[in-house]
Amino acid sequence: MLGVKVPHDTYVAITGVDIVRNSDGRYYVLEDNLRVPSGVSDMLMNRKMMMRLFPELLLRQAVRPVEHYPALLLQTLREASPLDDPTVALLTPGRYNSAYFEHTFLAQQMGVELVEGQDLFVKDGDVYMRTTGGPQRVDVIYRRIDDVFLDPLAFRPDSVLGVPGLFEAYVKGNVVIANAIGTGVADDKSIYPYVPEMIRFYLGEEPILENVPTWQCRRAADLSHVLAHMKDLVVKEVHGAGGYGMLVGPAATAA
Repeated sequence: MLGVKVPHDTYVAITGVDIVRNSDGRYYVLEDNLRVPSGVSDMLMNRKMMMRLFPELLLRQAVRPVEHYPALLLQTLREASPLDDPTVALLTPGRYNSAYFEHTFLAQQMGVELVEGQDLFVKDGDVYMRTTGGPQRVDVIYRRIDDVFLDPLAFRPDSVLGVPGLFEAYVKGNVVIANAIGTGVADDKSIYPYVPEMIRFYLGEEPILENVPTWQCRRAADLSHVLAHMKDLVVKEVHGAGGYGMLVGPAATAA
């Protein structure tokens, strides 16, 4: 990604911020998700069922609506392109992915094509999808596939989920990929403790939400604290995502 210019400098179009409310009644940011944020369909379907079962409860509490999310998502994706009327497609790894319901739901709600890697091809630096009416150019890809699987020519050569030549088309600026390749660096667990300082440094503002108190085990003093209080803490791999590689102290055995 060195030297790659993305349209409008928009590297992150969709971010998922995990927020928790503590016993003190305050909200805290648990983690940031910028690679392939997932889970919004659960929220939308939950609200749909709640509106059906308890309409008076939501009305009485003046709960704000959320059903316009797919329209906002489509608008965001379209605005990421330098074109006036871009064609948007949602790239999914396929039906065996745990979030496939969300992929189909959002594509249907946005009115865009749901495609897999085999449905796309690159020709003369442009990306096309195969349709019953012939090839159709794709200008914006809302990707739900991790970076390393996007293009077997640029990343993992054994990937059957991606599109050969996609990265070359991306570098040339002929297709927008949301989120941009490489944005995972910003949701690395070792970046998380520094986000409040980033807000102060780059924006000159105080963070509205606080981070959960965090210790970094590469520091000797922090490591000693973590080892002494393991039963009360959650330990995460800095490169972990999706709940993998975690140790939940209160629920863990001594071993």
